[in-house]
Amino acid sequence: MTLVKKIKDKKVNFEFNKEFIKVVTDKISSNDAEFITNSFNDMHPADAADIIEHLSENDRENLIKLNNFKVDPEVFVELNESIQSELINYLSSESIVNILKNLESDDAIKILENVDEKDKNIILGSLPPKDRFALLESLSYPEDSAARIMQREFTAIPSNWSVGQTIDYLRENKDLPDEFLEIFIVDENFKPIGTVPSSKVLRTSREAKMMSIMSESQLLIPVDMDKEEVGNLFENYNLSSAAVTDKNDKLVGMIAYDDVLTVLKEEAEEDALRLAGVGDEEITDGVFTKTKRRFNWLLLNLFTAFLATYCISLFGATIEQMVVLAFLMPIVASMGGNAGMQTLAVTVRSLATQDLTKNNFTSNIIKEFNIGVLNGIIFAIISSLIVYFWFNDMQLALIISISMVLTMIVAGLFGILIPVTLKKMNIDPAISSSVFVTTITDVIGFVSFLGVGAYFL
Repeated sequence: MTLVKKIKDKKVNFEFNKEFIKVVTDKISSNDAEFITNSFNDMHPADAADIIEHLSENDRENLIKLNNFKVDPEVFVELNESIQSELINYLSSESIVNILKNLESDDAIKILENVDEKDKNIILGSLPPKDRFALLESLSYPEDSAARIMQREFTAIPSNWSVGQTIDYLRENKDLPDEFLEIFIVDENFKPIGTVPSSKVLRTSREAKMMSIMSESQLLIPVDMDKEEVGNLFENYNLSSAAVTDKNDKLVGMIAYDDVLTVLKEEAEEDALRLAGVGDEEITDGVFTKTKRRFNWLLLNLFTAFLATYCISLFGATIEQMVVLAFLMPIVASMGGNAGMQTLAVTVRSLATQDLTKNNFTSNIIKEFNIGVLNGIIFAIISSLIVYFWFNDMQLALIISISMVLTMIVAGLFGILIPVTLKKMNIDPAISSSVFVTTITDVIGFVSFLGVGAYFL
């Protein structure tokens, strides 16, 4: 595949005003493909992609269908995934093939993933055999594996070569990547045994052997490793690139830091959306799509709300004796819910980064217990003082202070126990933890507050 990651002297804009977007919209209406093409060519691909994303869906369709307008592969790869999927529906198979042929393999596979299965086979059949084989092999691996984000374009040389041989090879070989930071050193079986920074090659005499200047302490990434785990490795070891090996430990690709940065960003966004119960929602999704994605979690929340209401109904007699309890119930439940979500957010992040392990699990449980006790005491004092001066009732102040301590402790414990339990059950803790934590803290908050109230009354 022809590579497009080149250094170009193009103007970078961080923000486009509405007037410029309107100009582009008017040019689309007047079929002025030349103006749009020239404008996109004069700016950074990411900025051109930003303009396309700010157009309406109808204008994007008209833009793609303009005569003499072709989407630049560099611009297309900068579009967010939902916009790519939308534009693919307007592009001919020939246009998609042209885009894929001019992209690195990792970018090509991301685009191909969004193509319908029927069209995918047609497109693959139109690609050169070498490119087709590479993409088919990548598609054979799980979607979240290292194979899906690796580049098959890399620079590797035999371990017995000299620096001079390497430099000559880099200058003469036209199939090498346009940019690379590290050169992989391989043995006779094409197994990676080390790396050499390209800068080190330029600063070493031609007679020196590459093996003598290579770094042997290299992390090898299996093709089937989860991409989130790959991101953690890059973060932990401050890697700029890493070799990807197959089941026979042979070098089949490389992963660069920019690909990992995208993975970490996507994982962070995914966790945030799942904690809110909206899944993989995109801003470009339609009303019905968004409604469908949110429905299941809202339905589950409805049932958990009825559960909390049922718990309250068990203490109807207590509430009748002291109606003011009904006024104060939301305070305890709300504080417990917020405390639980704080612990949950920290725990989910710790699980994602693998900071929470078997070795420190017990100490973290104890820590959350202590935090719950401390926060419980602090807010018990604050809330009891407010309740006392508000209702002039020492007994009511004592009730809310005791229930506040109990609720804060339970909230902290379940905020860490629920995601860890779901993780052990091979369920993504970011997906459903929030619903369970909210339900438990609400129920415990109501039961503890009304239970303590019933005891004193």
